[in-house]
Amino acid sequence: VYEAVRSIPNARVTTYGHIAKLIGMPRHSRHVGQALKFLQPNTNPPVPWHRVIGSSGAISSRGPGTDGAQRQHDALVAEGIEVIQSRDGEFKINLREYGWFPAIPVPTEDQRAESSTEENT
Repeated sequence: VYEAVRSIPNARVTTYGHIAKLIGMPRHSRHVGQALKFLQPNTNPPVPWHRVIGSSGAISSRGPGTDGAQRQHDALVAEGIEVIQSRDGEFKINLREYGWFPAIPVPTEDQRAESSTEENT
């Protein structure tokens, strides 16, 4: 999950479901959300968790009394992504404009290393 999220370009977003597809686990978007939920803030290299949103283009609520949605909003705006607040207070991003949905699965770190070794032989 973290490698796939690291591959999302700056100022672009994708969905939990698309990350699940990229890692070969379609229909497991909630697992992606859980992996990001437990991400340690000092993970190195950093994981741009804020670039992953719901399939409707909405920033997922973290529940009453939490600031995760606002922090995600702020991080996306800082990258130049326009975030609209709906009448009901939900933050939304236009997926047609800012969405990133590659068709090719993201290679794992091991696959990249293996590919690099093969290229050098």
